[in-house]
Amino acid sequence: MPRVIYYVASSIDGFIAGQNDDISDFAAGGKGVDKYLSDLQDFETVIMGRRTYEFGYQYGLEPGQPAYPHMEHFIFSNSLKIQKLAKTVHIEKLSIDRVKEIKESAKTDIYLCGGGEFAGWLLDNGLIDQLKLKLNPIILGNGIRLFGNTETKAKWNLKETESFDEGLKILTYDMVK
Repeated sequence: MPRVIYYVASSIDGFIAGQNDDISDFAAGGKGVDKYLSDLQDFETVIMGRRTYEFGYQYGLEPGQPAYPHMEHFIFSNSLKIQKLAKTVHIEKLSIDRVKEIKESAKTDIYLCGGGEFAGWLLDNGLIDQLKLKLNPIILGNGIRLFGNTETKAKWNLKETESFDEGLKILTYDMVK
């Protein structure tokens, strides 16, 4: 069965964005970022929360359009309303059963795109199979936490470590179930 893979940039202190959604301190280029962008080509399905989808607007994403043109998008939100959706963009109510249905029908692993609160909700419900952490050599001090406000405990097995010249590391962990 396809896995849900949370592939996300993080600071050393566990933030995926700084105060006011600031990501300017994260690596924007280099071989580590190139590897991440190349890895995204392996996914045909992406899931995310409303805030992550809307975050793309400041980078030119038009409401209703796919952030990743080659992927089927499932945006989980109980409040997002968009009149005109591209045929590859779907707005879903927060539902464990719906995430499971998407997972069962996916042809490839599923890319969990950002969103600390959404990732925390998925973690709370045992729906993240792998974490690919783009660990940046920065400390942000505050911002959006990797798993939001969840208090769920989880154990992970380190599967792979990749190091890049700019100090970025990609750490791959499998969830211990």
